[in-house]
Amino acid sequence: MPLKNIYGITLPNKIVGYAHGFLFIAYIIWVLWVNKEKKWSLKNLFLALIASLLPFGTFVADAKLFRANN
Repeated sequence: MPLKNIYGITLPNKIVGYAHGFLFIAYIIWVLWVNKEKKWSLKNLFLALIASLLPFGTFVADAKLFRANN
């Protein structure tokens, strides 16, 4: 952000933004696929999807939700 706001260099923001968007969509697809394979409850699916919206939520979901359902 400082490169964009202070120096006017926008390329790093575009690269990181595209990567972030791609990883977000990949996570959602992965959760839906695992939900189908593991036959999760609606609660687990909801928690996994909400985790994608919260800062560090995917790390918490990994520790408490995904590893518990192996």
